[in-house]
Amino acid sequence: MIPEQLLRRIRILVVGFIVGLVLSGVTAFPLEWELNLLAGWLGAAPHSVPQDYSGFLEWIVRVRNALRDTNAQYPFLAYGYDWLAFGHLVIATAFIGLLRDPVRNKWLVDWALIACVAVFPLAFICGPIRGIPLYWQLIDCCFGVVGAVPLLFCRKYIGELEKNCEHPTSNIERSTSNSVDS
Repeated sequence: MIPEQLLRRIRILVVGFIVGLVLSGVTAFPLEWELNLLAGWLGAAPHSVPQDYSGFLEWIVRVRNALRDTNAQYPFLAYGYDWLAFGHLVIATAFIGLLRDPVRNKWLVDWALIACVAVFPLAFICGPIRGIPLYWQLIDCCFGVVGAVPLLFCRKYIGELEKNCEHPTSNIERSTSNSVDS
């Protein structure tokens, strides 16, 4: 594959990863609204209690009610979700460096892969401590798997790009600017 194709593929994967981080962050802001919506879509009445249901719906109603009650009595605790969202958005901006120069910033891919793997011990250690059902811990682990897939492809393509050029981004940008100057 030529360097331009590799760079294009890397950038598409990185943009997808950034979009995923931004969506994960932005969706932490309206959490109570989202849980109300999800519970309604699954058939739960607005003021139902977890005991009215079983399985997954019981869990969603339990979380919805806990979040609603907490927000009603202690709205300042939701500030933690605001910071969680902010953290996702800040991490997403770090990947702009990977878009600009994948070879020089390839360490970001390894760092992000470590973070994806770290989802598993966090879920399986903290999940039981916090009373999170196993199926929800597995859903959380899916975020690590889904994030790792494009990153592994990025890592592969960056390695190929590195082999093909001394400093691929600079060469590509130089050839693009030379054609514009002509």
